[in-house]
Amino acid sequence: MKKIIASPLAPKAVGPYSQAVEAAGALYVSGQLPLDRSTGIMAEGIEAQTRQALTNIGHILHEAGYDYADVVKVTVLLQNISDFAAMNAVYAEFFTVDMPARVCYEVAALPMGVLVEIDAIAAK
Repeated sequence: MKKIIASPLAPKAVGPYSQAVEAAGALYVSGQLPLDRSTGIMAEGIEAQTRQALTNIGHILHEAGYDYADVVKVTVLLQNISDFAAMNAVYAEFFTVDMPARVCYEVAALPMGVLVEIDAIAAK
């Protein structure tokens, strides 16, 4: 059985998908863009975009009763792999102990021209 999770603090899904789905003791958070739900404004620069995308993930985690410490896997999509160090510095502010597994890719393009998109899987 699956449960659809939607946080009023994170941006609405921009297509036919859910912000997150909880199933079999795990939470699957869809890729989050660096949009502020309250203002509709996209953060500027890789650091601010990374921070906003991870903040959005946090809103969804909390809505489902999870926290960053419950995250077991993260995927980071970067428009430019040269932004890796800057993204990584901000990422380290959110994940400070018992780091989740992670993969990071450079991609040709991301929705809305963003610099980063991040998804996560959490488990209790």
